[in-house]
Amino acid sequence: NVGGYIQAVLDRNLAENISRVLYPNDNFFEGKELRLKQEYFVVAATLHDIVRRFKSAKFGSRDPVRTAFDTFPDKVAIQLNDTHPSLAIPELMRILVDEENLSWDKAWEVTVRTCAYTNHTVLPEALERWPLQLLEALLPRHLQIIYEINQRFLDRVYAQFPGDHERLRRMSLVEEGPVKRINMAHLCIVGAHAVNGVARIHSDILKNSVFKDFYELEPHKFQNKTNGITPRRWLLLCNPGLAEVIAQRIGEDFVADLDQLQRLRGFVDDEAFLRDVAKVKQENKAKFAAFLQKECGLRVNPASLFDVQVKRIHEYKRQLLNCLHVITLYNRIKKDPNKPFVPRTVMIGGKAAPGYHMAKMIIKLVTSIGDVVNQDPAVGDRLKVVFLENYRVSLAEKVIPAADLSEQISTAGTEASGTGNMKFMLNGALTIGTMDGANVEMAEEAGEENLFIFGMRVEDVEALDRQGYRARDYYERLPELRQAVDQLSSGFFSPRQPDLFRDIVNMLMNHDRFKVFADYEDYVKCQEKVSALYKVGTP
Repeated sequence: NVGGYIQAVLDRNLAENISRVLYPNDNFFEGKELRLKQEYFVVAATLHDIVRRFKSAKFGSRDPVRTAFDTFPDKVAIQLNDTHPSLAIPELMRILVDEENLSWDKAWEVTVRTCAYTNHTVLPEALERWPLQLLEALLPRHLQIIYEINQRFLDRVYAQFPGDHERLRRMSLVEEGPVKRINMAHLCIVGAHAVNGVARIHSDILKNSVFKDFYELEPHKFQNKTNGITPRRWLLLCNPGLAEVIAQRIGEDFVADLDQLQRLRGFVDDEAFLRDVAKVKQENKAKFAAFLQKECGLRVNPASLFDVQVKRIHEYKRQLLNCLHVITLYNRIKKDPNKPFVPRTVMIGGKAAPGYHMAKMIIKLVTSIGDVVNQDPAVGDRLKVVFLENYRVSLAEKVIPAADLSEQISTAGTEASGTGNMKFMLNGALTIGTMDGANVEMAEEAGEENLFIFGMRVEDVEALDRQGYRARDYYERLPELRQAVDQLSSGFFSPRQPDLFRDIVNMLMNHDRFKVFADYEDYVKCQEKVSALYKVGTP
């Protein structure tokens, strides 16, 4: 009895380990055994349940010539949300071939018709590539199935592109190298009937660059599904004042049909409508200012421009570009304290993945800049810097309706879509951003003249990559940028730890993949336009 009990406890602990740990890095793939177990566990449990329900509902075909599973794709759709559930493809094949006794060809037809794949990132370090050795030890049958899928697929490729061995190498599910790996994105594309990106520019990058070979082979598979948001939460619930002002003019049908908002164009010169919208915005700002004072003990000027960047903390989202602009504004005030200055409250919020050192350092930089700026009597309430702690949906519902300016400043070609950009725009904030992700389609819909667009386009980034990005060139050419970087290096914002931001400066100067300095000058000029327009629009 005692032995059985101890073993039972040990077995339970082993099973519970599957869900005990969430992997700490965001947008970075770690090929660890526990992660593979977790992915397989979720996929296997889901497919087991799907197949059980399909069979119990007797959805099988009544035609004796056809197999019962012919109707499976008509009743079941499996959307592979990025590559994390990619093992669904070999697992469904294993079930159909090994347990349901379908032929390989029939099982493959059912699997492809059932599965579709959504890609969420073009960052190469985020794409899953599992070591062969690990798959062989943990999921040997699945590896056999992946080998078979790959062989049959490469035979098709070779038939269409005879003699093109380099293409075969690029498209293989098995990546050669010191450590052989399975490319899970390739598995998803091969095993799915549809592949989509989450904004038009992102989907185009997939077709023209990341998965170009696969697009040339099967162009019909590739499509776009731009991300979206729900106006029920992101307007009616979080900004009832604005929703009411809109409903008074055009009725309530816009809630289920956002195209109805086009009718607001008729009120563009209606002073009463514009006054009502401005009143709601000011009330939201006053409410959020009171919230900040209560929660953070920080007094901010509700009449200042609320400049907000809230999203995951990540190098490609370029919170560092925002920080450099804040430092530039601070230096301008200090240089000429009597010069007229449009007051601005800069709010940056978001979470860093636990294992992402640079993201944590960015948070530390924001708070350190805030410590200096907010306590400088020469600055007063003309500039405040706030880090919004524990950013979450409930906090987003407070800050987004209060925002005047929405920061969407990722390096062109790196943001798959974004949805924060949409939430801000729906709540009447103007966007400052690059032509990246869904910003492109938003600019088309609202008119590019109604957004503050700056910086490199995707083709400019690619051209800069070809010629070589040299951060020091910008550092030496732009005095305000050089001053800001020197302040970070000297410990101006961290007097007790002068070397605190050494890693940030080193990254920016020597190996910045996201080219912060290249867009700095245009970003600062664009922010000057923002301030000028805000000055005109306020009493």
